[in-house]
Amino acid sequence: MSETATHPDSTDPPSTRPRGCTNFKLRQLLRVVARRYDEQLARVGLKGTQFSLLSYLVAAGPAMPSRIAADMGLDASTLTRNLAVLVDLGWVQVAPGDDARSRRVSITKAGRAKRAEALPHWKSAQLALNDCLGEADVAALHALIDRSFTRLTEATPAEGD
Repeated sequence: MSETATHPDSTDPPSTRPRGCTNFKLRQLLRVVARRYDEQLARVGLKGTQFSLLSYLVAAGPAMPSRIAADMGLDASTLTRNLAVLVDLGWVQVAPGDDARSRRVSITKAGRAKRAEALPHWKSAQLALNDCLGEADVAALHALIDRSFTRLTEATPAEGD
């Protein structure tokens, strides 16, 4: 990408130039979206992050924490904190892995039941978001997020970054 493509003095049409701080805009959007999901999931005592982790374990089955963190785009300390809460609630268990240094995380029967209880509330939040933004825009947003995630996780930071 050329420097002029992102420079405020660019001659590109205003609609094609980024406006403001991307980090701030993404966090702003995330807060609004997360609040909508959290409001629905709170009805069954869950947060969006907890629902996502339970859903991951239902879909993927038992997994090593490093695999979960990589797949979900979480750092190890965030995953550890999130897992600790779910373990304390009896929804997830952490057991020894294939060797003495590894661990394997799995969802418990109670965790599956909690996720099943929460699923209609998640779906309500999802459908409300689709209605508000329009399904085509939500699909486009998902595609943009997926492309961006792939590019950013595959990119090697430049020297000095």
